[in-house]
Amino acid sequence: MKHQFTAHVWQEEEWYIAQCVEVDIASQGATEDEAMENLRDALALHFTPPVATVTPHLRVLEVEIQAA
Repeated sequence: MKHQFTAHVWQEEEWYIAQCVEVDIASQGATEDEAMENLRDALALHFTPPVATVTPHLRVLEVEIQAA
């Protein structure tokens, strides 16, 4: 079964970083495409059984931001 995820990609010095927005997983590569492929592999490994049974404690944070 395929799932769709969103990635934030940016460059730090010579490396491209790809971070999944929905799951706290990131990877890197020498090119943007390589970073995305490495992130794809990392996500596939993350969801391969056995998966973690402890769910993280998440909280919602609300911040007021003044318009400029």
